[in-house]
Amino acid sequence: MVLNTELTLLILGVILLTTVLAGTLTSRFGFPALIGFLGLGMLAGIDGPGGYYFENFALTQGIGIACLLFILFSGGMGTDWRDVRRMAAPALLLATVGVLISAAIVTLAAIFILGFGPLQGALLGAVIASTDAAAVFAVLRSTGLDLHGDVPALIETESGSNDPMAIFLVGAVLYLIASPAASPLDLAPDFVIQMLMGALVGVGVGYGMPELLKRGGFSQGGLAFVISIAAALIAFGLAELLAGNGFLASYIAGIVAGNRTYAGRETVSQFQDGMAWLSQVVMFFTLGLLVTPSNLGPVIIPGLSITVILMFVARPLSVFICLAPFRKFGWRSKLFVSWAGLRGAVPIVLATFPMVAGVPGAFTIFNVVFFVVLLSSIIQGPTIKWAAKRLGVQNLGE
Repeated sequence: MVLNTELTLLILGVILLTTVLAGTLTSRFGFPALIGFLGLGMLAGIDGPGGYYFENFALTQGIGIACLLFILFSGGMGTDWRDVRRMAAPALLLATVGVLISAAIVTLAAIFILGFGPLQGALLGAVIASTDAAAVFAVLRSTGLDLHGDVPALIETESGSNDPMAIFLVGAVLYLIASPAASPLDLAPDFVIQMLMGALVGVGVGYGMPELLKRGGFSQGGLAFVISIAAALIAFGLAELLAGNGFLASYIAGIVAGNRTYAGRETVSQFQDGMAWLSQVVMFFTLGLLVTPSNLGPVIIPGLSITVILMFVARPLSVFICLAPFRKFGWRSKLFVSWAGLRGAVPIVLATFPMVAGVPGAFTIFNVVFFVVLLSSIIQGPTIKWAAKRLGVQNLGE
């Protein structure tokens, strides 16, 4: 059936509104909104009453990348620079060494549980190693948790900055799979260049956006919003063209722009918050549409095993090891940071990379990752507030 323009736009509007309502409904029951977004996408998919067949992993990957850059840019704009400066050392350790530790443990689990080869296991470990900025920002801000000291700043800074490491690892493993003779040490200079160039581009764009708004007379009105969208896109695109990490550039650009003083900063920040929510709706709905629930049956047991190892072994070990030098974080804070390491859209989007590349076992990796993310959202999301109370990391009066 060929839809005309009017009917297509009507259907898109209804889907968008229904997805938001589904997310709101799940939030009221204590679950992250992403469960509602994903769930509606699955209902609209081939196994649901919608019956729509969608299996375009390349398109999903493109949509996911575009949405993630806006989520990170908005998350950066809402981050206080004082928190970043104070939490730079522990957050960077968690975002790099912590991701490596989690990836290594999941790699071993995948080899023994799924029977994967070392590189296949490493690919699953890299895909699922990072926490998800969208999920963490949404859960912490929607629950209104008032946490002790530097705990919330650490969690948000880490979740916004660990995606580049996971993305680099996924790219590195895919490269090693395609080039068996290559050495992992060959990729070290590339990692340094990616992070350095991403940071430099992010600082430049983040500084330039407020200057343009101030000097160009765009501080008020809708054009300021357009410029903020352009800034997010330019930060990502320019960094990638210069061999940098676009996601890191987007996040840093948001931090720099959000912490400068200019007229209309609050309205631009609110607009970007709306863009982030729109991105989450579109991204999670598309990912839900892509998933075929009937294909998840064979991965339930291994997926559950990987989830348990990730939640109770990999994540806690990475947090306790990385935060060991920082005495300000006691064991209770470390346990809460471990539990707050939600997985969300980023691992699912990264799981499309092996599919697009045609890697053996990619289909199993995608389904396992989706299952793990679903369990993480269902188990960890609703219990964040409970965990904060049980571990005593909430301020009194909460």
